[in-house]
Amino acid sequence: MTSKTRREFTEEFKREAVLLLESSGRPLMQVAKEFGIHPSMLRNWRARGHGPTGSAAGQAAAGKKMLPASPEQAEIRRLQKELERAQMERDILKKAIGIFSGPPR
Repeated sequence: MTSKTRREFTEEFKREAVLLLESSGRPLMQVAKEFGIHPSMLRNWRARGHGPTGSAAGQAAAGKKMLPASPEQAEIRRLQKELERAQMERDILKKAIGIFSGPPR
């Protein structure tokens, strides 16, 4: 009988995964699949505060004080997410135009 070996991930790997999840605006399932991990692992990492600044729930669970973000920082983060989403939508539309404007088959 063979036993499965338990994979271990570095803190840096966890931070990168959570950072991508939070900054990309993509679904958790998609990001987890890209990293080759189970979605619940990524969800737990995010809840435990493995992100760049950590989530409020994760930091509270770890017993850390969370510094309040200034309104300007919150606005910058919101605008960055909006820009990333708009760029992703633009790229998708470019590909769609290329597909549908090609010669008929």
